[in-house]
Amino acid sequence: MLESIKRLFGITPPPDFADLVKNGALIIDVRSPDEFKQGHVKNAKNIPLEHLQGELKSLKDKDRPIITCCASGMRSASAKGVLKSNGYSQVYNGGGWQRLDSKL
Repeated sequence: MLESIKRLFGITPPPDFADLVKNGALIIDVRSPDEFKQGHVKNAKNIPLEHLQGELKSLKDKDRPIITCCASGMRSASAKGVLKSNGYSQVYNGGGWQRLDSKL
């Protein structure tokens, strides 16, 4: 019963980012190239938020898990929305890249 109520209100446990990456998730860092050069999650792909819409063709598998990250979580939340609205089914907002990195 409790699980049904949680699903009804969209209450789900936070994703296990380490497990997602272990199973092939792509990490997209949506900060600027200069921000990305100053530090980033290992193996993350840098696609600045303002270029994401134009780069969707490079993200061919719409069922592959994708974790977005940025500096604080604001741009990555926007990126998640862009991806979801374009049919990507497993998109997770990883928030700030340093926090995400500490979970991997």
